[in-house]
Amino acid sequence: MKYGFVKVAAAVPYVKVADCFYNISRIKDMVFEADSKGVEIVAFPELSITGYTCGDLFLQPFLLDQAKKAVCQLVKETSSTDVMVIVGMPVRVEEKLFNAAIVFQSGRILGAIPKTYLPNYREFQEKRWFSPARDLKYSTVKIGDEQVPIGCNLLFRCGSVGIGIEICEDMWTPYTPGTRLSLYGAQIIFNLSASNENAGKHSYLRSLISGLSSQSICAYVYSSCGYGESSTDLVYTGKAFIAELGNIVEEMKRFDYSERMIINDIDVSRVQTERLINSSFKAAVSQLTGDDMKEVEFELRSSGRSYPMTRKVECNPFMPDDEYRNERCAEILDIQVCGLRQRLFHLGAKNAVIGVSGGLDSTLALLVTAKTFDVLGLDRKGIICVTMPGFGTSSRTHQNALDMMDCLGVTKMEIDITEACRLHFKDIDHDEKIQDVTYENSQARERTQILMDLANKYNAPVIGTGDLSELALGWATYNGDHMSMYAVNSGVPKTTVQLLVNYIAKEKDMGEEISKILFDVLDTPISPELLPTKEDGEISQETENAVGPYELHDFFIYHFLYNEFPPAKIFFLAQVAFDGKYSRKEIKKWMHTFFRRFFAQQYKRNCMPDGPKVGCISLSPRGEWRMPSDAVSDMWLQEINQLPE
Repeated sequence: MKYGFVKVAAAVPYVKVADCFYNISRIKDMVFEADSKGVEIVAFPELSITGYTCGDLFLQPFLLDQAKKAVCQLVKETSSTDVMVIVGMPVRVEEKLFNAAIVFQSGRILGAIPKTYLPNYREFQEKRWFSPARDLKYSTVKIGDEQVPIGCNLLFRCGSVGIGIEICEDMWTPYTPGTRLSLYGAQIIFNLSASNENAGKHSYLRSLISGLSSQSICAYVYSSCGYGESSTDLVYTGKAFIAELGNIVEEMKRFDYSERMIINDIDVSRVQTERLINSSFKAAVSQLTGDDMKEVEFELRSSGRSYPMTRKVECNPFMPDDEYRNERCAEILDIQVCGLRQRLFHLGAKNAVIGVSGGLDSTLALLVTAKTFDVLGLDRKGIICVTMPGFGTSSRTHQNALDMMDCLGVTKMEIDITEACRLHFKDIDHDEKIQDVTYENSQARERTQILMDLANKYNAPVIGTGDLSELALGWATYNGDHMSMYAVNSGVPKTTVQLLVNYIAKEKDMGEEISKILFDVLDTPISPELLPTKEDGEISQETENAVGPYELHDFFIYHFLYNEFPPAKIFFLAQVAFDGKYSRKEIKKWMHTFFRRFFAQQYKRNCMPDGPKVGCISLSPRGEWRMPSDAVSDMWLQEINQLPE
């Protein structure tokens, strides 16, 4: 299990109804295929040894005997593999018949799990043939020459990894066996199913699986039977899903007339961490578990072979590049507007003050403020926009700031801070030629002083512009741009700021002129513009040259703060996500920068202003991130230093 990942598969073989030995030949081939691809656990559909649609043939002792012989042969013929296999077959015990899952690995049967809930409504009539798990009295059953554990109270464990198994109808009940197994420590639930096709049923099934993996804080692997099953009354096309914590990470294509298998990586360590964080889950464990669970040991792959990640690792985990990205952009903007609206409404404010540099962050803050004034029915002239050119202000950003204010119809002010800063340098006896942190931060604080004094003059709050990425890195001047009355961007990572501005620029009602300005803002290098410009008036100071690429830092922020991953795992994932773009050496360098700065700059976050949480992470000390300012980063940096380049 590398970095907490377990590679799983859901397979749908072609079957012949009541031809057990044909069926195991198809299953065997897929087991070997899974093994060759590094799969550690593979699940097949319900009753896959016999076929699900045998009907009254299930009551034929001959079929039951042949099924037992077939599964024993399958176990023997796959004994050279390391993969853990879960198949479905009828099991006769206590003169009752149970619809069961059989688990085996490396030539040994580990256990049998009978179906807990039997559907006996609409097109399903399972009680005609099978008994439910609660009718089982024995705790073992003989399969071949082995006496193996049987029951719905089996949990398969390898170290800290727990595996639970349920069958089809079990997942459609109010309190599922999978939910119960999750409370006992199963991080991955496998469901062997035989779900027929009905128009509209598939989307419901998808949402059900997603919901179960979210509610039980687990991963969910689902495999349902397909072609070869009888179509006398029902149609089976083969369905499979792999879900984790509410997200479908892999889904099998339907209506494909072939054997299929989906493979993906389950992040068990993330499931474990989510359960550690979630106090409600821990309370449920205390209330709903007892001593009636039997653990069966198994082994994850021990061959020593290394396999690549099957799972896609998003470069931008905050805003994955999928069909929902625009929807997320609209939602984030609505949250920002909602937060600012409530603050302005509470204050009874008719005005707001905002510093506009022509850069990304202040552009987004201004756009959010304008939208908020529109929602409140306030005149945009009440937005006091101030551009404050200094030593490093480029002609490009200066002009974009002025043009943007004109397009949005706000009150425009320009206050040059150059002479005020020179006077301040004289007061504190600082040589202007020494362009150090004093030189830079003096400008940031001068701008903040102007904004705060204008706020007093107009009885208006100062709208903060700094974003989540800058807060994480401490890339802000303490009591300078670090401070405001309401920071609308404080929950928005830099890469998301870019996407939001781009989204707004493409809105139909924005107009060609403002869209052109916004696209130019997006093309402008990110800079605090505190060092003198080049001779041609262009930006000389680029933030990403100093602290590193924001797309890497946002990746680090997400996996460190949301997923709670250690540096080595984040490094591994970054290599997968940014393969071909950044070398190991570059990733390691900027990761070191991130962790060093993140720990060192906590004192700024401990007194950050109010601002809305818009995504999965907030750095507010009043919310989910509480850390002492003098916590040390030594252990994290030591692990990073040991990473290979």
